[in-house]
Amino acid sequence: MKKPNLKDIAKKTGVSASTVSRVLNGKAESFRISPSTSELVLKIATEIGYIPNQIARGLRTRKSHTIGLIIPNISNPYFSRICRTIEIAARKIGYSIILSDSQEEQQLEIESIRNLRSRNVDGLIILPVGEDINVLKQIIDSKIPLVIADRHFPDLKCPQVISNNYDGAFDAANHLIQNNHQVIGCVQGKHNTSVNNSRMKGFLSALKENNIKINGNYIVGDDFGSRNGYTSTKILLNMNPIPTAIFAFSNLISLGAMRAIMEEKLNIPNDISMITFDDDQPHSEFLATPMSTIAQQTDEIGHVAFKLLMAEIDKEGQTLSKEPKESKIVVLSTKLIERNSVKILMPSKKLRK
Repeated sequence: MKKPNLKDIAKKTGVSASTVSRVLNGKAESFRISPSTSELVLKIATEIGYIPNQIARGLRTRKSHTIGLIIPNISNPYFSRICRTIEIAARKIGYSIILSDSQEEQQLEIESIRNLRSRNVDGLIILPVGEDINVLKQIIDSKIPLVIADRHFPDLKCPQVISNNYDGAFDAANHLIQNNHQVIGCVQGKHNTSVNNSRMKGFLSALKENNIKINGNYIVGDDFGSRNGYTSTKILLNMNPIPTAIFAFSNLISLGAMRAIMEEKLNIPNDISMITFDDDQPHSEFLATPMSTIAQQTDEIGHVAFKLLMAEIDKEGQTLSKEPKESKIVVLSTKLIERNSVKILMPSKKLRK
C-alpha cells in the first residue's frame, strides 16, 4: 500500500498541503491557523497512519531532530533517571534520543562520540567518565552544540550543569560530627574526577573546621559502584578502632557497604552509622533502617541540561560572535535528608586535635 502523504491529508481535510505541513511541524500558531483546523489535520493524520519522513525533513531543515546522550552506566539509578528526564523532555518537542552507555570506560566514551557525530545529531549531552577533555574540545571546535552534565571542566567553553558537591559533602560530614562521630570512614568514588574531588574537599573541610583528626587510612575506595562499597567497607570494618560512621559517596556504594555490614552481623545505626550522597531513591526510606541522604536535584539536572542544549542548537545558523565563547555553569544545590541511619553518640574529645 502507498504510504499516506501530505496531499492525502490535505484532500481529506479540505485545506492546502502547505497548511497541513505547518500544522504537523508545530507552526500553526505562528501562521495563525485556527485550533479547529489544527485539530482536524492532526486527527486525520493519525487516522490514516501518516508518518513523517524525518530524513527528508532533515535535508530541508539541515537538522536531524535527534540528540546524542552519553552516560557512564545505565544500570546506575542516578544516571538512568537523568536519561529518562531528558528523553521525556525531548519527546515533547519532537526530538529523539540516541543513547550510549560508556560503561565507565574512557575509550568507549570516545567511540560513542565518534559514532554519534557520524549520525549527524543536532547536539550532544555528555556525562563524562574521566578528566581527559581533548575529545570534548574537538566537539566544541567543530561547532557541534555540546552540554556537559554531572561533571565540571573549567577549561571547556560550553554549558555545564552540576550539583554543589562540595557543600553536599560538607553537610554530610558535618551532620555526622554534630552527632558526635569522630572516627568517620569515607568510601569515595572514582579518583581524579571533578565529582569525587569536590566531595572529598567538602568532607575534609568539615573535619578540619571541627578540629577532627584526619586519618588517611579511613579514606578508601576507587569508584562509584556497589562492589567498591562492599570491599572498601570490609577494609574499614577491620580497622582498629572501626569507624563509628561511614560516608558513602554514592547510593551504589552505600548498597555494597550495607551488604558488608550485614555480613559482619552489625546493625545500622546501633553499631555503625551511615550517610550517602546521591539522588534520593524511593527505596531509601523503606529500608530496614531508612538511609540519611545528601540528595541531588537529579530530575532538574536532566531538565537544565536539555534546556541548555536546545538553546545552543537554536543558536546554530545565527551570526556567530567574534567574542570568545564563555562557559555557562549551572550549579544546583543539594539537600540533607535526615532519616534513621545516623546514631547520636555520647560526646567525646579524645580524638580531636
